Amino acid sequence: MENTDAGTQEPPSAILFDLDNTLVDLVHAKREACRAIVREAGRGDPDVLFSYFLREDHGFEDPRNILDFLSDHGIQSRETGDACIRIYERIKIHCTQAYPGVMELLEELRGRGIALAIVTDANRENAGKRMEKAGISRFFGCLVTPESTGTWKPSPEPFLHALDSLGIPPGEGMAVGDSPRRDIAPARAIGLTTVYAAYGDRFAGTRGEETPAHHTIHRPLDLLDLIPDPDAGTR
Repeated sequence: MENTDAGTQEPPSAILFDLDNTLVDLVHAKREACRAIVREAGRGDPDVLFSYFLREDHGFEDPRNILDFLSDHGIQSRETGDACIRIYERIKIHCTQAYPGVMELLEELRGRGIALAIVTDANRENAGKRMEKAGISRFFGCLVTPESTGTWKPSPEPFLHALDSLGIPPGEGMAVGDSPRRDIAPARAIGLTTVYAAYGDRFAGTRGEETPAHHTIHRPLDLLDLIPDPDAGTR
């Protein structure tokens, strides 16, 4: 765990979490889904397929990346494409899981009376499925997706919407995420204390981005070290 400045001296009233690769390991789930597609198609390489999702053509969630991959490998059949997309969605959800320590972390935060929210660029359906599969839905009274505001991170609007929904001013909130550009920068700009979830950033060091976070954590449970527990002496 690393601190770049003093950060929060009082426990936050609310914590806004990113979802994918902060609470749940989406990269692992997608890689497993890519392996299943390659087995079904009988050609190609799973790592190459995964790279298609990193392009700017369609975005990280779009199944058209699968169709492009199949076409580039000589498979034009729509039937095969539809089958691969169904396999992809099924395996991705099946392999979705919370990072080690996340359940313990959320239980502890809820026990301390801290309001918890999700701020994600995943659509509401995908976010809901992943949260249910990971077993974390019950901890969150607020879920902000692009449908909520009509905007995507790094716009500050999703963060402001979550704070407004919870009735919490930015100065009393904390934001936790794995992306310096989409999570940390906009959250810090509106006055939230920011925590960079380095364990979830698979592409750190490849983008030339600085991490302007107040704190950096290397596993989910490290977050508890940043939050004073006023009841610690009575437990």
